Amino acid sequence: MLKVLLFNPRAAKAKPRIPNSILQVAASIEGKHEYIIVDGNLESDPSAKIKDYFSSHKIDVFGCTVMPGPQLKQAIPITKEIRQLHPEVKIIWGGYFPSNQPKTVLNSDYVDYIVNGPGDNTFPQLLNSIEINADVSEIKNLIYKKDKKIVFTKKEELLDLDKLPTLPYEKLNSFYSIKKYLGNTYLGKKTIAYHSSFGCPFTCSFCAVVPIYNARWKGRSAKGIYQDIKYLKENFGGDAIEFHDNNFFVSEKRTVEFAKLIAPEKMGWWGEARIDTMDKYSDESLRIISESGCKMIFFGAETGNDAVLKKMDKGGTQTGEQILRFAERIGKFGIIPEYSFVLGTPADTEEEVNKQIDDDITFIKKIKEANPDTEIIIYTYSPVPTEGSDMYELVKRSGFKFPERIEDWISPSWENFDLRKNPLTPWLKPYMINKIRNFETVLNGYFPTVSDVQFSDGQKKFMRFYSALRYKTGTYQYPIGIKAFQKLWKYRQPEIEGF
Repeated sequence: MLKVLLFNPRAAKAKPRIPNSILQVAASIEGKHEYIIVDGNLESDPSAKIKDYFSSHKIDVFGCTVMPGPQLKQAIPITKEIRQLHPEVKIIWGGYFPSNQPKTVLNSDYVDYIVNGPGDNTFPQLLNSIEINADVSEIKNLIYKKDKKIVFTKKEELLDLDKLPTLPYEKLNSFYSIKKYLGNTYLGKKTIAYHSSFGCPFTCSFCAVVPIYNARWKGRSAKGIYQDIKYLKENFGGDAIEFHDNNFFVSEKRTVEFAKLIAPEKMGWWGEARIDTMDKYSDESLRIISESGCKMIFFGAETGNDAVLKKMDKGGTQTGEQILRFAERIGKFGIIPEYSFVLGTPADTEEEVNKQIDDDITFIKKIKEANPDTEIIIYTYSPVPTEGSDMYELVKRSGFKFPERIEDWISPSWENFDLRKNPLTPWLKPYMINKIRNFETVLNGYFPTVSDVQFSDGQKKFMRFYSALRYKTGTYQYPIGIKAFQKLWKYRQPEIEGF
């Protein structure tokens, strides 16, 4: 039996969520190997905590989940330090970052294995092989180095989530009180973070999920989801739910069944969906979902330009006309559509890039006319394109390159880039970035998000009044006053910190 330390690096400055990725692999080794959980979101100094565990226990394996962005700031230096202090320990990374950047991660020489996708079978099998020093080449969903070459093992079929072990919530509670993870949000006072499915059946060229799941999706049954949520409600007081699935609403039947089950619990909830998928839902289904407590749904609108949508390879039937029409339609059921837009996509000329930004700003204002309650989230395009797509070829032609050394991913410039706020892409010029940011500032001033529970009604009314002239006249340059009030009142942007 091995001793495993599972580390969840800090992902946000506030409001930590239940670390479902760590719990998923913990469930896979429950009763087979001993494990310790360290959550960087709840530790002032996770490095010191990890060192204490290494001093008091014989740790055989260090496992770390790593998303692109903030988690790298703890994952990289702590992993490097463990390699230096404990070279005998096997180090395993999982998550989107190592799966999408395997060469960079493995060439660092302080990560031994990458779990490439779900680790429910991969992780325990890998631990068993490590324990007896056996060959790992037949273990699926694995990436590693052998004879200085990167080896990718076969991908595993997605598993039946209802047959997987239940997550060890009580074990997590022995390390960190689960009540600390149930934050006060727009949805409720004690919001549960839950993940009900693997993957997504679409192939958007800018999405980090695509290379890992290859247009595959598998969801837990509505009854299984309900049982888990009911457990967390009864045992820890959860009163709302954030579904962190890549695409919760793939199946109308599953969604409606869950909505009917959860309705008596009076819990607010939120999830992510595709516009062209939910536009096929019947009015009756949308009514049931709304009445069950669904307050808001996140949609990747991306752009109002059909040609750019095609380059993004959304993999469905989404159009600008549909995006506009659906915002109005779903609003009739009292569900707030949360539309994200990606501005600054690559094009062949500077003029084309700039015009597309202008067109999307105009389109966003049309969305607001159709349904003023629509929440708008603006991202600046960050290249994570799928090889072979039109977008990938445009990115290559621009001369853009990802960092080759893992340490470069945590430089200040790349940290900002990965938050899709200050990209280093060759096709975006400073005046374009300023245009996007200034419009976003004015938009957030005139339409403050409802999801910021700390922002008072009085502050929202003042910001709306103060920003009205700029928004209505299209005067977005130098919104210094709006920025000052947003900073003074600590206005939270959903695209950075969620709820």
